[in-house]
Amino acid sequence: MTGVSLLKDTVGKPRLTLVPRKIIFAIARVREFGNRKYLTEDSWKLNSRKAYQDAAYRHFMAYLDDNNSVDEESGLPHLDHLATNIAFLIEGGFKDEKSDN
Repeated sequence: MTGVSLLKDTVGKPRLTLVPRKIIFAIARVREFGNRKYLTEDSWKLNSRKAYQDAAYRHFMAYLDDNNSVDEESGLPHLDHLATNIAFLIEGGFKDEKSDN
């Protein structure tokens, strides 16, 4: 096996272990709540980017008012909802961004 590297090739691959674990669980909890509420995993894609910008802003304002505040409907921290809305904004693919091409 001359010239074959036994080392795992990680060049250019994201180091997902650098992502704080708590944010993954926070987003998962909000997503589970949303899936129960809307009965589908992809319902978030039916909204516009603006809807998530507004939601993120509302949750951020609530968090700034009280760092320990929770969303009244879900009972989950506003900060978790903020993280989820930001995740949606990063992911994209909203109804107003899809083309008919």
